[in-house]
Amino acid sequence: MLKQWLIALVLVVVAVAGTFTYRYLDQGQSAGDQRERPASVVNVTNPRLETVRDRVNAVGSLKAPNAIELTTEVSGRAVELNLRSGQRVEKGDLLLRLDDRQARAEVRVSEAQVADARRQFERARSLRSNNSISQSQVDELRTSLDVAQAQLEAARTRLDNHRITAPFTGVVGLNDISMGAYLASGTAVATLDSTDRMELGFAIPERFLGQISLGQQVQGQSPTYPGEIFGGELAELGTRISELSRTLPVRALIDNPEGKLRPGQFMSASLTLREREALVIPEQAVLMRGADKYVFVAEDGKARRVPVTLGAREPGWVEVSDGLTEDDPVIITGQDRLSSGDRIEVVEDDKAIPDNRFATSLES
Repeated sequence: MLKQWLIALVLVVVAVAGTFTYRYLDQGQSAGDQRERPASVVNVTNPRLETVRDRVNAVGSLKAPNAIELTTEVSGRAVELNLRSGQRVEKGDLLLRLDDRQARAEVRVSEAQVADARRQFERARSLRSNNSISQSQVDELRTSLDVAQAQLEAARTRLDNHRITAPFTGVVGLNDISMGAYLASGTAVATLDSTDRMELGFAIPERFLGQISLGQQVQGQSPTYPGEIFGGELAELGTRISELSRTLPVRALIDNPEGKLRPGQFMSASLTLREREALVIPEQAVLMRGADKYVFVAEDGKARRVPVTLGAREPGWVEVSDGLTEDDPVIITGQDRLSSGDRIEVVEDDKAIPDNRFATSLES
């Protein structure tokens, strides 16, 4: 029995000694591997101080601030036509004139009646001064003069109704009117749109209401003109929030000096809410583990892990609101293989740093 106990004790001692020997050799080998591990080659860049713009992106449709359909107010034959599709006209330009000979004659008749009524009234007023005529007769003649003047004004209005002039500066649309055509009263002649500035309607999510105000910068882009930006400003705010979409309808005025934009055209809008100076770094430098966000900073030939707080984002760049200074060399390549304290070798590579302007895009 004693012999069996001694054998068991010897086996236990041998097992324990083997375990400690294996751990010691393994640690020694790991330490050797660590000592022999070469420095990681990395690229670094310092955070930049840039103007960060918080923006809301949306889509909408364009329309002209002033858009009307020109129609005739009287019937007649077209005797003068200055309507060409796409033509730019100034306020007051004559666009269409109907045959107005009868209306002109009526104006001359009314002018003669006014002149006669005025002469009779002036004669009666002079006779009244020496009591040669009663006051009632003078009043009657005064009434006749007023009626004649009103009839003259009506005749002139009927004459003006034979002419269609541009009520504002704009561009004439399509029309099918020919010289000499007879047009009935109420006939649609053409459209007229003011296009120097276009009105862009879109909607802003409810959560941004506290940040929007009239006059804020708006940039519009149309797929018709890729890469071209049309500037403008926020001009009108709606009074009611949609209960379905939880958005507020707004309108912006977009500059259109060359007349490229047309009413009804689709356009994407980018509304600048605010601008500020902030530090930004390449987006590729940021690593995430769960909810933690961090970068590696080059310090005395070693990598140091630094937790950061991020702000606005733009493709290629990200704002760092806390955790870094302008003097911190942030590692932007090879950082995914690093641990804090690893040796690094910094090399220069301009292609590793993105080159674009920074502006926040808050999708709506």
